[in-house]
Amino acid sequence: MNGRKQGSVAPMKQTKQTKRLTAREVALNTLVKVAEAGAYSNLQLNRALQDAELSRQDAGLATELVYGTIQFQRTLDDTLRKLIANDFNKLTPWVLQLLRMSAYQMLYLDRIPAHAAVNEAVQIAKKRGHSGISGMVNAVLRNTERRLAELKLPNDNPDPINRIGITHSYPNWLVKRWIKVYGEEQTEAICAAGNEVPHASLRVNPLNISRDKALELLATTGYEAQPSPVTPYGIIVKGGGNLTQTDGYINGLWSMQDESSMLVAEVCAPSPGMRVLDCCAAPGGKTSHLAELMDNQGMVIANDVHPHKKNLIEEQAQRLGLTSVEAVTGDALELASRFEADSFDLVLLDAPCSGFGVIRRKPEIKWTKSVEDVKAIAELQSRLIKEAAKLVKPGGTLVYSTCTIEREENEAQVASFLSENEAFELDKAWPDQLLATLRSAAVIDESFEGTAQLLPQHFGSDGFFIARLKRMQ
Repeated sequence: MNGRKQGSVAPMKQTKQTKRLTAREVALNTLVKVAEAGAYSNLQLNRALQDAELSRQDAGLATELVYGTIQFQRTLDDTLRKLIANDFNKLTPWVLQLLRMSAYQMLYLDRIPAHAAVNEAVQIAKKRGHSGISGMVNAVLRNTERRLAELKLPNDNPDPINRIGITHSYPNWLVKRWIKVYGEEQTEAICAAGNEVPHASLRVNPLNISRDKALELLATTGYEAQPSPVTPYGIIVKGGGNLTQTDGYINGLWSMQDESSMLVAEVCAPSPGMRVLDCCAAPGGKTSHLAELMDNQGMVIANDVHPHKKNLIEEQAQRLGLTSVEAVTGDALELASRFEADSFDLVLLDAPCSGFGVIRRKPEIKWTKSVEDVKAIAELQSRLIKEAAKLVKPGGTLVYSTCTIEREENEAQVASFLSENEAFELDKAWPDQLLATLRSAAVIDESFEGTAQLLPQHFGSDGFFIARLKRMQ
């Protein structure tokens, strides 16, 4: 497994009384908080790295350990159960996380000598626990080291659900659902892609710079950058630091956004002068892209339910020089009562969802979500799309999108809406260049009617669903 790259973070100054943590201690603390407090791994890790005075190399190791341990949790637990047997369920939470993290290094990171992973774990155990705990950790990991060749053998379970679930570390219920929809081969590809390291991508602001000029600027400042094959506004960046700290970002030349997410505004295809509503807008990535495509002419109203996120949207717009964005706060279910009916040329509903398309970035999702969550989210989405539709002008456009690959939240959601709303129909008038890109990757075929489901293996970007609908009357 490749190492995950962590952008440089300005560390907080350490006092003489503060004892510096190692990369593995930072990773362990993060893993414990994610597991016990339900924190998002990316947010918790960013906070931990800001508080720790780690070198760039150590920050990269901590990042690798956090994401990899969460990503391969089931496979690691399956391995540890072979070594600990009945005592596995009796492990103290932090000890379990320490063993998982150490086993991850031994099973997946060939560049780290097994004895180094064992020694570091024992030292941490001695600092955090008593001699009995450190002795147990030492015994388990020494046994892991001795049996490493055996433990690395491919899983040959004849049941495809268990084989895929254990090999790629996904819960059986999710694998079963995906096999039913996508088939065994496609499901395995989805799961494997979800474990890959996400690449960094940025979206150029065409009002301030061309993509060619942005590529030149990135190259002159030491970044390895190449044009995105997915979108004409995207650039893939490798081996860089934190791109939000670059002059280009600060001066509004580009924004950080996944390539699949960029396609949403392209499908919307807004024109200058339009009146547009982004129903669930924070942190403002799609909002700003819409305004850029409109040449900053017209109005994009960006709504979000959380008041503190209104500031994020406004900061984005200000940084990019977008005066056409107006951020508002409110429940998206109440937008139809706040704005005049039939008053928007374009309404975008980037709906709350299960998030199974972004497992690369938030691996804990596959362990924290459930069938009941999918059902509850789908019910909310159904209410949201009905309310959003009330605001679309006759002849106007409604775009529905999610960052999940669940049929219940995507195709079934749109089909249900259309069955109850005869004024709307699917609209396949997507930009020609985008349609050609999607066809080349087999995302769509000759049956395309106006919806597309991008899977994480299609472009190495997030899994995303997009549907474009037109109000006929």
